Amino acid sequence: MAAEEFEERFSVARGSSECWAVLVDVDQIATWVTAVGAVTEHAKLSHYGAVLEDRMGPFKLRADLDIKVTDLSEGESITVSADGEDRQVGSRITVEATLGLVPEGEGTAVTIAGRYEVTGRVATMGASTIRSKANKMLKEFTDAAKRDLA
Repeated sequence: MAAEEFEERFSVARGSSECWAVLVDVDQIATWVTAVGAVTEHAKLSHYGAVLEDRMGPFKLRADLDIKVTDLSEGESITVSADGEDRQVGSRITVEATLGLVPEGEGTAVTIAGRYEVTGRVATMGASTIRSKANKMLKEFTDAAKRDLA
């Protein structure tokens, strides 16, 4: 099992209401991580499905994710939990993350915090390999968020 917490914070010049409109645009956010595809909306701002596809060492991971919004404070924060399994590889991934907005002068501070856990065969690769892949995905997400919120 590999589990890790993550946290990022950055500031943008946009106001928090403009940032919020981007953060609840699921189609746009789904493009922020190249490993995420085929997003399906079951209930707006409540329940989604997505496919996570990526290579992890010798494994080609393909997990159907069940994504639920577990907490929503309009204009301030959104918390999601995602859970998926790749039965072929025999691995499971869970992620819980909160995106938050805090007005900061003329702009907004954006926070991303959460926790992920990977179990099964992929976890046998070791925590450092999984952490490296997760950090790469978080950087990709954060860089895209900075770009689209700028």
